[in-house]
Amino acid sequence: MSIDEAQNQVDLWIKTYGVRYFSELTNMTILTEEVGELARIMARTYGDQSFKKSDLGKDLGDEMADVLWVLICLANQTGINLTEAFEKNLAKKTERDKDRHRENDKLK
Repeated sequence: MSIDEAQNQVDLWIKTYGVRYFSELTNMTILTEEVGELARIMARTYGDQSFKKSDLGKDLGDEMADVLWVLICLANQTGINLTEAFEKNLAKKTERDKDRHRENDKLK
């Protein structure tokens, strides 16, 4: 699925099952919550924290998909074409950082 297709699928789902988008501010808050849930699983899976009973059974991919879902909602609501935005962002990073990381002694 392309990013454009994902944006269309989310929009169709919202219009079919979700009644309407939550407000942009509500979705920004939900995005923050979802990133926190992702961080919690990352800290327990790859960091030093141990799992609590409430964390067991959480799926890292599902948590990432939750973040992506809400980000796509926000893009749809604000008229952002994520494919175009990502391509532009990638070009910016490539131009800005084309030598930076290769020349970083910390990464060698």
